[in-house]
Amino acid sequence: MAAADRAAVSTSGGRAIMIDLDPGEELTLIQDTARKFATEALNPAQRDFEAAREVAADIRAAFAEIGLGALEIPEELGGAGLGAVAKVTVLEELAAGDAGSAIALDPLGAALYAVSELGGDGAVEQYCLPLLEQDGARAVLVLADEATLNIGAGTVSGTIPWVPADRVDLLAILTREGAVLVTDGLALEKLKGSGLRAAGASEIRLDNAPIAAAWQDKTGAARALARARLGAAALLCGVMRTACIYSREYAKDRVAFGKPIAHHQGLAFLIVEMNAALEGARILTQEAASRADQGGAFEVAAAQAFVEAAEQAAYIGPNALQILGGPGFMADLPVEKYMRECRALGLLYGGIDRAREDIGQTYLDCDLPIQLTEYEA
Repeated sequence: MAAADRAAVSTSGGRAIMIDLDPGEELTLIQDTARKFATEALNPAQRDFEAAREVAADIRAAFAEIGLGALEIPEELGGAGLGAVAKVTVLEELAAGDAGSAIALDPLGAALYAVSELGGDGAVEQYCLPLLEQDGARAVLVLADEATLNIGAGTVSGTIPWVPADRVDLLAILTREGAVLVTDGLALEKLKGSGLRAAGASEIRLDNAPIAAAWQDKTGAARALARARLGAAALLCGVMRTACIYSREYAKDRVAFGKPIAHHQGLAFLIVEMNAALEGARILTQEAASRADQGGAFEVAAAQAFVEAAEQAAYIGPNALQILGGPGFMADLPVEKYMRECRALGLLYGGIDRAREDIGQTYLDCDLPIQLTEYEA
């Protein structure tokens, strides 16, 4: 392989890993399949899915047929047995078509990581595989400290203020020390939601809901959260990419003062900066995914990728809309939707602040949460 296809990235500890920038034949085929599906099936109907709060049944069936929902399921359990790089590649392509649909079409979502990292293949077979056989089934991962929950001996009570789903068959609650699974006793109240509407939006209430499984494994919990953040970063990259492309093409077609507005220096520089921001977020996401696939520590890299993607999405989304001006706010163009989805995706799994806290704990060798405390004289 040519040297240009590989890049060495140093870790904070001085060890370097190799990132393979050549996706190879298999991953290229998977990427092309996901891109074709997103372009032909998701993008043209994104407003319909948003209004219906779900992806059409025929599209769900078509997605199940191509097998992209079982990428990370081990081969011995009937899945593709692929890793994080393949997953983030597919998620970016699907999100470029419609981020809400990308979430809705993944029946296991990030809940798979809590089950696989803490429970192993046996738990995946017991709790996850049955959902792949149910049309429209959804599993959801939430963090215990972003909800008001009381996890007791055998039951969970409390409220989860928002999840991007209108149906939850399996709820994985991730704590800093482990995870619990809940399959019964979930009461959902639909919310309007400001983004990702094709996936749904609900508040979950639990009243002594029985715990189906529980594990204590701090390392596994950290790895599960890191994998979830990788997925969110990839979704953000997909939305950012399509926002950059749409606004750039609009600027090339829109003429003002005798030339396309993209040819005016101020706007041209903005378009370049937006694309640079996208590429920076993407390379961090791919780097973290490569670390995960190589079996090393990737928790900090995943948190950094998520922070970068969320921050750059907050930059790209509004600026893509501003390039269009007034028409950008109209619902018959998709750019206002991209901006909403950039914001909503940045709230997942504790958002930027929780990710920064986790990075800080590692860098500063601090086991306790990093937080503001009252000044004591």
